[in-house]
Amino acid sequence: MSLTTQMNYSEGIANNPQLQLGSQGQAVLELEQLLTKLRVYRQPEAGIFNKAVEFAVKLFQFRVFLSPDGIVGPLTWQGLYTNSPVNMPVLRFGSSGEAVTTVQQVLTVSQHYNGKIDGKFYSLTETAVGAFQKSFGIPAEGIVNRQTWTALSKIPRGYDPNWFLT
Repeated sequence: MSLTTQMNYSEGIANNPQLQLGSQGQAVLELEQLLTKLRVYRQPEAGIFNKAVEFAVKLFQFRVFLSPDGIVGPLTWQGLYTNSPVNMPVLRFGSSGEAVTTVQQVLTVSQHYNGKIDGKFYSLTETAVGAFQKSFGIPAEGIVNRQTWTALSKIPRGYDPNWFLT
């Protein structure tokens, strides 16, 4: 990405308003178009942030590992423009926490991991990450970086729509 493209991209994110249920206008229309392009929204585009748009936003947020709150702020806009996770940590042997748990869950769905989902990044997780990376044509380093997070976000994961209800 050139410096000019990066600046335009950053300005685009910075200039987009926060959107939520009840919002209307051109920014909502752009949101609907992005969600349609990303195949999470299949309704007519009307520039009105209704329950269908909110659900599509939550589904997209879930896909890219953002908190599915249905509110489109800077991180969600960034994820929509890049169709990839944002602000995800680099994980490697010895890492622990919720992000590791998420990786283990997705690797279980993709059938690369069959260990305990415990949020601890040790040998079994490292091996599974490497195998996953190899299957996606990513250098198999066993480290979860941006490229690996993006690949992980492409794995279809089951979700319970009731989980999104607030």
